[in-house]
Amino acid sequence: MSKIHELGHKGERIAQSFLKKKNYTILQTNWRWQKAEIDIIAKNENCIVFIEVKTRSTTRFGEPSEFVSMKKIELMKDAAEAYLEVFKLENEIRFDIISIVINSDTQKIEHLINII
Repeated sequence: MSKIHELGHKGERIAQSFLKKKNYTILQTNWRWQKAEIDIIAKNENCIVFIEVKTRSTTRFGEPSEFVSMKKIELMKDAAEAYLEVFKLENEIRFDIISIVINSDTQKIEHLINII
């Protein structure tokens, strides 16, 4: 596995732990539908939260959250609709981004809520 993929997987584990500490229930990880993948699907109170995790080792080129494209957001919306249909859910939903910067001396987590 490449270092980039290792960093991404580490970021997703950190994000899951972060969410659990905030009393979110993790429902699915890396849920796929057609061309889309949602990193984390969680429940917070009665809301289903679809979460994209972006992890970087530096902010030299911008914050990790800045690398979530409109195309990715559209794919997430499509996948979220499918998820709700597959599991026959009618909960309120929202889309979040968890931005993580990990380098040798620090770890920074930013949770952007309701990005759409």
